[in-house]
Formats: sequence, structure tokens, C-alpha cells
Amino acid sequence: MPDLKEKLDNLYLQYKSKYSSKDPVWVLHRFSDPRDIEIMGLITASYSYGQVDLINKFTGKLLSRIGNKPYEFTINFTKGKDKKYLKGLNYRFNTEHDLISLFNAVHHAVAGCGSLKNLFLKSYNEDSENIVDALSCFISALNKLSNHTNGIERNYFNFLLANPSNKSTCKRMNLYLRWMVRKDEIDTGIWSEVSTSKLIMPVDVHVARISKELKLVQRKSVDLKFALELTENLKKFDKEDPVKYDFSLCHIGIDGISPGILNLIN
Repeated sequence: MPDLKEKLDNLYLQYKSKYSSKDPVWVLHRFSDPRDIEIMGLITASYSYGQVDLINKFTGKLLSRIGNKPYEFTINFTKGKDKKYLKGLNYRFNTEHDLISLFNAVHHAVAGCGSLKNLFLKSYNEDSENIVDALSCFISALNKLSNHTNGIERNYFNFLLANPSNKSTCKRMNLYLRWMVRKDEIDTGIWSEVSTSKLIMPVDVHVARISKELKLVQRKSVDLKFALELTENLKKFDKEDPVKYDFSLCHIGIDGISPGILNLIN
């Protein structure tokens, strides 16, 4: 599929240098301190579902509430004292209580490990095939540190921090790792200790549809195995950085190329 590789490579080169103020990742470029970037990255990725304008509105309102200082707010965070700053910050079915629990988890993680990166690296093994096991341990640790309530509300909080142990694609958490690990005009690359070759493609329904049309995946169920199969096939195009094609596959649909998509492989 050399022609498809060339097309996807060209789309990547086009979109990696194309500033899109609507992409939620751009909020991270407001900051220069890696401590701010990784914390705001996790929060932004966790809430990156639904319409992009609403995602950006939510993150903008959150930053305004915390004085545009994610790390300072987080490291000093206590549920009793600081929950007032998050009052009414609901996003779709995730309430302010989910956000409070998320900050509580990140506070304990950073206070205990020094950074979210250090928490992730505790379970990361460069000899592993991919980051699935490390991501699972990372998410499990954050869930334990959240002290979130039980019951139905717990399910909504768990949605924010999807765990690959549940066999889902974990699109938003893989997106977070893309932002942290890869380095180019868009992704920050502040977690340089993690190899880009270990990353898993962030897969949502749109990327899944495009991937099927391009015959990059045979699996029908859109789950973790789907994301792994897609990633392995993209490694045939770039063994060291398969997730760079996230740009290409996303924008094929966004920019209306989809109706003539099969032309890409002719």
C-alpha cells in the first residue's frame, strides 16, 4: 500500500503545521512549564468528548476559575477548601463532583510521585510491546487516589479515566499520551522517556470508520483489539511513530475527503 502511505504522510505534513484554534490540544500551548502541561493535558483529554466548541468552553472556564495555574492549584488542592472554585463546572453527564475527584487524584499523584509522568513511568517498561499495561496501572492508580463516591456516580467518573483493562479503545487516554509523548508542532513531547513506537492510536467512531474504508483494519468491533490492529498496520508505514497518522485519519473525515476516500488507495 505504498500509495496510501504517501497520501497519509502528505496529510500528516499538511496538518501538523496547520494551526487549528478549535483543537483542544492548543490549550496546552498556553503553558511552558511541563507541570502545567501534563496536568491540563490530562483534564482536557478526559473531557474531550462531544462538540469541540463545548470542550473548549469548559476548559476555558476551568482555567479562569483556577487563575490559569493548573499546577499551583492542583498541588495545593484540598477537597474541603477548594471545591468552591469548581462549583457548577459540569460537562454533559460529568458533574462538578467528578471534577473535584479528578483534581483530588492528580493532587495525590503529584504530591506522592512528583509528577504525573513519574506515576506513569512506575509501570512503564521499554521492553513491553506497547503502553497498554502501563496505561492500565496509571489509570487504576488515579482511580484509587480520587476517593470518589460509590454507586452510579462512580461510573460517570470512571468514564473520564477509561482503563484499557475494560477492553475499550481508551481514545481519550491514548490521545493524552500522544500529546505528552510525541514531539512536533502540535504534540508537546514532554514525556520523552516513553517511546513513540509504544503508543496506541486514539480511536473513536470517526477514525474507526475511515480505517475500515481504507482497509487498515479487518476487525469489526471497535474495541481495544481494533486500536491495536490499526496501530500495528500503521507501523508498516512508520515503525517508530505510527500514531502520527492520527492527524491524517481524523482530518480525512473532518475536511470532507471521506466521500472519495477510496481514491486515496488508487
